[in-house]
Amino acid sequence: MGRRQELPDPLGDGFSVAEARRYGVTHARMRGGDLLRPFHGMRVIESEIDEPERIDDPYLRQRRDRVARARLYAPRLHTGHFFSHQTAASIWGGPLPLEFTEKGEVADGELLPLHVSASGFVPFPRARGIVGHRTLASMTSIGECDDLRVTSPAATWVSLGRLRVPDLVALGDYFCRKWRTGVGRREVGRAPLATLDDLQAALNAGRRLGAARLRDALSLIREDSWSPRESLVRVILVTAGLPEPQLNIDVFDDQGRFLGCADMVYPEARVIVEYHGMLHGPQWAQDVERIGAFRAAGWDVIEVTSPLLNRPEELVQRVRRALLG
Repeated sequence: MGRRQELPDPLGDGFSVAEARRYGVTHARMRGGDLLRPFHGMRVIESEIDEPERIDDPYLRQRRDRVARARLYAPRLHTGHFFSHQTAASIWGGPLPLEFTEKGEVADGELLPLHVSASGFVPFPRARGIVGHRTLASMTSIGECDDLRVTSPAATWVSLGRLRVPDLVALGDYFCRKWRTGVGRREVGRAPLATLDDLQAALNAGRRLGAARLRDALSLIREDSWSPRESLVRVILVTAGLPEPQLNIDVFDDQGRFLGCADMVYPEARVIVEYHGMLHGPQWAQDVERIGAFRAAGWDVIEVTSPLLNRPEELVQRVRRALLG
């Protein structure tokens, strides 16, 4: 067996076939067993791909896989192309609903499409595993996140009008979060990725798919929400006609002792609504102690779990009864 041709150093770990040809790499070498073909016209050295860390949370796993696929495709990205839609949202770290395969299984890896947009008259991106989009320069703005060319947070948000209103609210809450002062809070003063005015301006820039959903969602986006499940709980309560709670409020007892930060608070009724994720270990124990302290200080605490979130009518009734006393 002949010795494999060494790949030129400038190509790096991932490269386009066209670029490799310019360096004199032969067709036979590009068919080598040590090279993976994540996309048409793309090669990646197999030994340089790290085994992905096990992530139990399917939402985080899909976000990681979208970003990983974007990094694999980045060397082939045309100068007039940029990542957009769900791919852009994941690059910015935003929450999205789960995507499923035709068999109803949670999609991962190559089963997650990569969204790439072209502006103006730039050739349309076409390749297996790529969903291509075309947009006008006047209707989108492009930035950079973690060395990837991507639509801005506001442009990303308005591109996702196919999503349900609660999912648009959760993503908008993430982009517009203000990092305010509070007991033990991190990154105080950090600038939000976008403002409500940014989202409104992007929505007003031209006709948008799902414009009615985007307008409805924009009216429900807040600057103090810290998690997508918290956003969903709030949307359920508010759209059912209940008063809007204050978000992520530091709670103190009558002696001024800090009890904890509560997700959603109705101060006058002394009602707290807390969402519980799939927590284990120290975090679960801390939450138990925190909620116990709230109750000992006279607060009525409604604990929301994933099963209760799937029964929104019951959730609304529990909170309504607590507010009525």
